[in-house]
Amino acid sequence: MARGNNRLSAIQVKNAPPGSVVQDGGGLSLKRSQSGGRWTFRFQINGKRRDMGLGSYPDMSLSDARKERSKWAAFAERGEDPIAERERRRLEEENSQNDPTFEEMAQLVFDGRKERLRGDGKRGMWFSPLKNHVIPKIGNCRISTLHQRDIHDALKPIWRTKHETADKAMYRTRMVLRQAKLMGYEAEPFICDAARHMLGYVERVQKPLPATPWQEIPDLYSRLDQHHPSYLALRFTILTAARGMPVRGARFDEIDGDVWTVPKERMKGERGKVQDFRIPLSTEAMNVVEICRELRRNDFLFPSPRTNKGVSDVAMAKILNHLNEMGRIHGFRSSFRMWIQDNETASFETAETALAHAIGNKVERSYARSDLLDKRRVLMQKWADFVTQTESKILQLRG
Repeated sequence: MARGNNRLSAIQVKNAPPGSVVQDGGGLSLKRSQSGGRWTFRFQINGKRRDMGLGSYPDMSLSDARKERSKWAAFAERGEDPIAERERRRLEEENSQNDPTFEEMAQLVFDGRKERLRGDGKRGMWFSPLKNHVIPKIGNCRISTLHQRDIHDALKPIWRTKHETADKAMYRTRMVLRQAKLMGYEAEPFICDAARHMLGYVERVQKPLPATPWQEIPDLYSRLDQHHPSYLALRFTILTAARGMPVRGARFDEIDGDVWTVPKERMKGERGKVQDFRIPLSTEAMNVVEICRELRRNDFLFPSPRTNKGVSDVAMAKILNHLNEMGRIHGFRSSFRMWIQDNETASFETAETALAHAIGNKVERSYARSDLLDKRRVLMQKWADFVTQTESKILQLRG
């Protein structure tokens, strides 16, 4: 605005009587009141004259009022309505305040899912790809501002070197954006697809979990001969072909006779989609239980020496490392399954049920509700006989 328009001084503004209107030029005026006054910017747009309130005096000084006049006058000179532009900016600011950051939205999605995940460890594993690789890069970005380039740049460092982790991070990032869009925010999940395309194809080679050959299980079992929770837990894992988490959390009150009932909370799968699972215990498995009863310190069959919980997977893995065993805990399930397959010791249905695998489609499962407990009891005893070399010959069963 030209200097000639700046007609007022700070003293003139201060001394202007209440009820008067003083003009600074360039459309800027102040209407004085008893306690202060009101700044107004008058402009013309499309042949119409409009008044735009700028702020109150003395909160807004003469100098600040001139800056505001100059800012909005530039819009009027371009044929743009300053009042409409200010409203647009106000709405944009309002939306940005309601627009969550990526980290806030990611936490919201995680909080909504974590109850369906099994155990604290699993919950942490679900969130860690986002926490470690995405949030540090774009966590403070507003959901509506994200671009495929942002996702690309966040995951590029690990896309080829740690592709499995990067893939999980990408998938979960898309889940976050999809949830944001469903909640009405300006989010676009498609940017993850675009970022994936930009990052390029990576051939994935699945590496099976190391499993002890079934022929070597009896030798390994014989070396697990100490009455220590980790050793006993490994024995029990082999004999039951159960997953690690159910074994580590096994409690005495879950065993009734020769049946161990694993609560659905420790079974693999989402809440609401799994049930309690019964596992028949062989004679040798019951022997392990009796040893645990003699050593009982709390409610857990295999208590941790340092906590009031069950032994950890790390503690069990250390025993395998100490014994120079390359197979891993979860691999015992593969050992068991291959023993069945190579020796034709049970039907497919019995073998898969023993591993707590779902058989058939949803309709078939709705009718076939038996858990084949009696057939599995025979199978698990045969497996225990092999593991302990109670019998020199593997007998064939017809499941």
